[in-house]
Amino acid sequence: MGNIYGYCRISRKTQKIERQESNIKAAYPDAIICKEAYTGTKMDRPEWNRLRSKLRPGSTIVFDSVSRMSRNADEGISVYFELLDQGVTLVFLKEHYIDSEVYKSNLHDRIQLTGTDEDEIFKGINNYFRKLAERQIRIAFEQAEKEVTDLHQRTKEGIEQARLRGKQIGLVKGRKLTTKKSVEAKEKIRKYSKDFNGSLSDVDCMQLAKICRNSYYKYKREIRAQILKEKYPELENNTP
Repeated sequence: MGNIYGYCRISRKTQKIERQESNIKAAYPDAIICKEAYTGTKMDRPEWNRLRSKLRPGSTIVFDSVSRMSRNADEGISVYFELLDQGVTLVFLKEHYIDSEVYKSNLHDRIQLTGTDEDEIFKGINNYFRKLAERQIRIAFEQAEKEVTDLHQRTKEGIEQARLRGKQIGLVKGRKLTTKKSVEAKEKIRKYSKDFNGSLSDVDCMQLAKICRNSYYKYKREIRAQILKEKYPELENNTP
C-alpha cells in the first residue's frame, strides 16, 4: 500500500480551502494534505507537480471533486489515464462514479463469454460498458471546464451591463474608479452646495444628489482637491 494524499486547490488566496481539507480528512483520516492557490485551467501547478513527483504505484490521491484536479477537460483526462497507467488510485469524493477503481472494474467483462455464437454479442455489450465508463470520465471533466467557462462568460456579461449603465470598468494604475452616478453627484454638489457655488446645506445637498453621508463628504474632499488643481495646476506635478 502506498501513501494516501489529499489534494486541495483554490483559484485565489482569498478563497477558503478548509472545507476541501475537512471533507478529505473525514473520508481518509490518514491522508497527507497538499494544497495550493492556483488556477485549475492549467495542470502545470507548483504543488501539483511536487505531489506527482512523490507518487508511486499503489499511491492514492483524493480530491474533493473533479474540478479540484482540473478545469481543462483534455488535460485532465490525459493526466487521469497517465496516473492510472502508473498504478495510482484516483478518488473523487463528489463524483465516485469516475473513481479509477470504478473505471477499472468496467474494464473487466461484465458478461462472461460462453464459447458460443452469442459471444460476439457479449463482446459488443462488454465493449459498450468500457466506452461508457470512459465517456463518464470525459463528461465529468468537461462539466468542470464548462463551469469556469460559464463563470467567465457571466463576468464578461456583467461588465458589459455595468458599462451600459454608465459604470467605467477597469482601472489605469494610479486612477480612481469613476461612475456616472459619482460624476453627476459631484456636479450637483459643486453647483448647489453653500461651500462652493450654491446656497444649499449639506443635508439638502445629500438629498438632492441622492447619496449617503459618507459618499457626500468624500465627494466634497475630491471637489476641493480638484478646485485646487484647477487654480494651481503646477501643484499636480509637484512632489514633497
